[in-house]
Amino acid sequence: MIRIGLTGSIGMGKSTVLQMFADLGAAVWDADAAVHRLYSKDGAAVAPIGELFPDAMVDGAVDRAALAKIVLGDTEALAKLEALVHPLVAEDREAFMLSAAEAGADAVVLDIPLLFENGTEKFFDATVVVSAPEEVQRERVLARPGMTEAKFEAILKLQTPDAEKRQRADYVIDTGLALDETGAQAADVYGAILRKFSGA
Repeated sequence: MIRIGLTGSIGMGKSTVLQMFADLGAAVWDADAAVHRLYSKDGAAVAPIGELFPDAMVDGAVDRAALAKIVLGDTEALAKLEALVHPLVAEDREAFMLSAAEAGADAVVLDIPLLFENGTEKFFDATVVVSAPEEVQRERVLARPGMTEAKFEAILKLQTPDAEKRQRADYVIDTGLALDETGAQAADVYGAILRKFSGA
């Protein structure tokens, strides 16, 4: 089973490209969706986060916006949160990999927002970065509800610069183009990876 790591900075279109890989037949895992499951009512992260950050709790679930306000810009709080959440996300990922392997998937694509930041690229056969021009990224992110310039800048500071990600990746997909053009790139990249690792 071929393991593909998908990453990119905020607003670069990871979710869109992940869906394209799913449409091409890959088994896909989304780190953000995993966090959503963990933070939802009865999720594995709810009780421990509630103990650390009681102000982030709403109706027995973690309110992500409230949590972001608490930890963004507070290095110590962010480190505590990551120490708690990262192992739970890793467990979710391992369970997905196991079921994909049992189902006989040819390839899995894992959306890992902090792939290079966490040094997990060595875990993959191939890495793919989604990228768009800076002004496109800024426009997309600032259009999100509750997003501000300051919050956007704080998030960017935590992420490896786009230029460095592009340099370190095995493949780059440009999402600053029309959707069908990005889709064609995704198909080309997926085909190239399958050929390379299946020996076809």
